[in-house]
Amino acid sequence: MRITELFVRPLLVLFLVILPIGLLSGQLFPLIFAALLLYLLWTLRQIYRLANWLQHPGVAEPPESHGLWGRIFDSIHRLQTEHANSKARLQALLDRIQQSTNALKDGVILTNSDGVMDWWNSSAADMLGLRKPNDTGQTIHYLVREPGFKNYFFSKAYDEPLLLKAPKKPQMQLKVHITLFGEDDRLIVIQDVTQLKQLESVRQVFISNVSHELRTPLTVISGYLETLIDTGADLAPRRQRALSQMQAQARRMEALVTDLLLLSKIENEGSEIRQLPVNVHDLLMRIVDSAKVVAGDTVLKISTSVESEARLYGNETQLHSAFSNLVLNAVKYTPDGKSIDIRWHTTRRHAILSVTDTGIGVDSIHIPRLTERFYRADPSRHTGTGGTGLGLAIVKHVLLNHDAKLEISSRPGEGSCFACVFPLARTIAPEVALKGL
Repeated sequence: MRITELFVRPLLVLFLVILPIGLLSGQLFPLIFAALLLYLLWTLRQIYRLANWLQHPGVAEPPESHGLWGRIFDSIHRLQTEHANSKARLQALLDRIQQSTNALKDGVILTNSDGVMDWWNSSAADMLGLRKPNDTGQTIHYLVREPGFKNYFFSKAYDEPLLLKAPKKPQMQLKVHITLFGEDDRLIVIQDVTQLKQLESVRQVFISNVSHELRTPLTVISGYLETLIDTGADLAPRRQRALSQMQAQARRMEALVTDLLLLSKIENEGSEIRQLPVNVHDLLMRIVDSAKVVAGDTVLKISTSVESEARLYGNETQLHSAFSNLVLNAVKYTPDGKSIDIRWHTTRRHAILSVTDTGIGVDSIHIPRLTERFYRADPSRHTGTGGTGLGLAIVKHVLLNHDAKLEISSRPGEGSCFACVFPLARTIAPEVALKGL
């Protein structure tokens, strides 16, 4: 039955009952008025019953009624039941999500755009020393008083995770990832990387010690091989060829040990290194001169474009290692007659040193792993280059020490571009740099 019928029908029945009585008694209009007044009072009573029922949600069953008001009570009751069921399902789902999140070994925290914490799991409470309900509604950077964390939180630059020590457990190393969601809210995931850092430290010490131990015997072997080659003019060609191969492999091992020691030193120094304004133009000129010597008989067009006179604040020794690795790599993998372009310039937010070649290029599937130690995109191409497989790893760690990143783009057969992207804050005007000296 339609709503209009439920509303009109009682009035029509009432009118049909009153009409003959009113006509016979001659009191039609007073009877109509009285009937309408009674209907109004009945309607007000239904409204009161509705309001009273809604104010007492614990009452499950709706008030008994009929007609339009019966339909209203039944409809509201049905909506309440559906809402309660939906709320129960959502609560069960939320409880399950919270239980599963609490089971994670990683800490999870939900905050708003200002860092006010809405919820966290048990792992986050253990890592950061959070307590419920005392810390609920507190800002996270009030409890994690690491200056770098507050800057990281509000920077919205979450491409790389942040490393910090646990506030109440200094021996614990944490890695923090932040993801934006909703209305500028934050999902913070915290990992305990203490064991990984300890293993990394053991690995660095092991590599450093082994490299130092290998350097001395390699130096002795190389010295004896050089003496044998210099005094072995009367030896049979087969023996001379064997000595030359041994010398080449010894030199390769020496280069590998040198790069391992350099990489270990850069990792150990971290960002706590002596840094001064570096004249990028002069640095690049020295690197290009060395590159031309390495190129030898290979005809390459090496162009250098210095579009900014800004000095780069950093450690010149480390920057020389990083930039020279990129330029020498370009020389090794660029065929005869091709070109290499070296460019130093600034944008509104960054200072960029790019090395672009027209060499053999690299397939895009290899690019994410190129900075790994000893990774070879195509091992068959490296047999004649004399590389150690550590060059780009050295570049990566030097840039990390200078708050920078390495961006790589390449196409097989067309060439590659390796760009060192520094924050503009690391640049200094030449006149300011001279005053500082």
